[in-house]
Amino acid sequence: MIRPPSHVLTSAADQGAAALTNIAVVVVTARQVPAGDFASFAIAYAVFTLLLGAFTAFIGQALVLRGGPGDEPRRHCRAAAVFTLAASAAAGVLLAATAPLSAATGALGAVLPVLLTQDGLRYAFSLLRRPGLALATDTLRLAVTVPVLAAQPAGAGPGRMVLAWGLSALPALLLGAALLAYATRGAGAGAWRPDTRTYLARRYLGRRFLAEFGVGNAASQTAIIGVGVLGSSLAVGALRGATTLFGPVGVLFNAVTGFGPPQLAAVPGAARKARAAAMTGLALAALAACWALLLSLLPDAAGREVLGETWGHAAELLPATGTQYAAMALGTCGLLALRVLCPRATLGVQVVFSVLSVALLLGGYALGGVTGAAWGLALGSAAKAAAAWARVTFEVRVSR
Repeated sequence: MIRPPSHVLTSAADQGAAALTNIAVVVVTARQVPAGDFASFAIAYAVFTLLLGAFTAFIGQALVLRGGPGDEPRRHCRAAAVFTLAASAAAGVLLAATAPLSAATGALGAVLPVLLTQDGLRYAFSLLRRPGLALATDTLRLAVTVPVLAAQPAGAGPGRMVLAWGLSALPALLLGAALLAYATRGAGAGAWRPDTRTYLARRYLGRRFLAEFGVGNAASQTAIIGVGVLGSSLAVGALRGATTLFGPVGVLFNAVTGFGPPQLAAVPGAARKARAAAMTGLALAALAACWALLLSLLPDAAGREVLGETWGHAAELLPATGTQYAAMALGTCGLLALRVLCPRATLGVQVVFSVLSVALLLGGYALGGVTGAAWGLALGSAAKAAAAWARVTFEVRVSR
């Protein structure tokens, strides 16, 4: 069995490989296609992000908490993989029907099972305590995806770019399936059947995780998609481009969320826990501010090398997006402290302030276009951070 330090380091490396792939997909596509086509791609990518988050919450996050004696974990992993494949195929059929309206989302429907199933295998390997297998598959995906997208001809349509992106994950999916079959050998052939009754049961834990995702990230992602469908697709492209530029900072946020709770729980006393979370939040906020300053000093020629034509639209949003990520740093660490001090308090904060963020995004877009939308997201993130830390302060006082 892998010792805990190695296990954590390997898991962090895998998370970094997956995040780097997502950043590379957006960057390479932005360089390959005109701004208008990238906007269409960005809408499809936003739909994928929404579905990925939903599948991760409903299947992945619940899977890593499932145990049991003997072969139970192995059977859970096989059933989860097959259920993900079947459910994503059903969702893909619905998306493929949108092809007459959007070539990009229609193409996403064709490759959705490949993308979601490959990503979902990470959680199976996590339950099996084999993060090295997840790292191997995600590294292969990164190694294949970047050259495949870069090999597409300049000016390739958004539908073709989505197909290339999705099909490039196929080697990683095949490798992951083979590794999963090997790691779960002895579980029995029947374990490959999807356990539908488990996922539809009222007491299934994934329902709660899906609800939290729905009132959190899903709300803002849906609003951004709505802006693209009902307003300007260029706005979605600009927002996606600006967000991608802050991808390295986002990786740190995910690492804090994933690996922070046990570290923070080991700190003695509520006040010390809150202080440790606050110091981490301030450090991440300072990093986000410095990153925003660095990006703002980037010459236009260098920016176009990164995002192509989309750079001009995304560069205008850097002050707002930098402010948003600084606020997100504080909010992430505030919610992290709440998960340790009072886990039930996080859902209320997420519900109220996610709705507020959506309202501010849409209101900002109505008043000031895409720049107003970006500042609306920043203001919403700041409000959520303030609410999280207000509740942390309350919990510390109660604990005394």
